[in-house]
Amino acid sequence: MTVTVNTVSAEGFRHSIQIDEHEMFADVPKDIGGEGTAPEPHDYFDAALGACKAVTLKMYAKKKDIPLTGVTVEVKRDNSEEQKGKYALHVKLTLKGVLTDAQRDELHRVADRCPVHKLMTSTEVSIETHLSEGAFSQ
Repeated sequence: MTVTVNTVSAEGFRHSIQIDEHEMFADVPKDIGGEGTAPEPHDYFDAALGACKAVTLKMYAKKKDIPLTGVTVEVKRDNSEEQKGKYALHVKLTLKGVLTDAQRDELHRVADRCPVHKLMTSTEVSIETHLSEGAFSQ
């Protein structure tokens, strides 16, 4: 799987994001020079966590025959100290369905074991950026 990001126009900050057959867009807010036409990159980072928790809970509940009918995940960021190396995400889970307290507790524990949560908190991530040999201007 390859994610490809391309500039939409030379003047702005809007970019298209192609992931297999899915297309999304990214931009930056108007107050920092963008058009505000799409989520900014940090939004996708935060959304990845929320989506992973929701999908993980639905998959786990199905496997364990827990009557979970839906999940709402709200992710709020505190990036006020990002420049100091601190980025806090606060997650609120709403579990839907007729669940026992034990099932709710079990699902709560499982949510923190979703792959993206683990990736963000306990994995060493290596990023290498290379300049394309065939770089050209248009």
